[in-house]
Amino acid sequence: MAGNKLCCTLAIGAILCLAFSVLIQAQDKPVTDVCLGCICEAISGCNQTQFCGGGVCGLFRITWAYWADGGKLTLNNESPLSEDAFTNCVNDPYCAANTIQNYMSKFGQDCNGDGGIDCYDYAAIHKLGGYGCKGELSYQYQSALDKCLVLFSPLDVRNSK
Repeated sequence: MAGNKLCCTLAIGAILCLAFSVLIQAQDKPVTDVCLGCICEAISGCNQTQFCGGGVCGLFRITWAYWADGGKLTLNNESPLSEDAFTNCVNDPYCAANTIQNYMSKFGQDCNGDGGIDCYDYAAIHKLGGYGCKGELSYQYQSALDKCLVLFSPLDVRNSK
């Protein structure tokens, strides 16, 4: 149990560091580094060994359609038309995080009706899509997200802008 908690904390810390450096490059991005880390934890356990399967890829389990809606970002000036552009981007933590930022800039909304847009909304959008975020999240996803956000609550995860 203690080993799992330490492992999760280290994985979240690593993704937070990656996300933080991405966010420094553009302060106007909607999703905080803590929120990105908790979405990663909730969606995949930040498991870097799962590259692609079942139509989703990377730490954030991004689909091709999500990547396309997020601007078809690429690595190293690769053409978005390249056969490998999608998988190369979403398997890279920086490119995937920027894809999420773009997606949330496009689809960000108050999904839970609490009058604000925060990490809970971004997590729902990430899991259910820009048009389905008012739907119900799975218990496993919601529980993992809640645990992560509570763990990192001193970092002010609810205020994303």
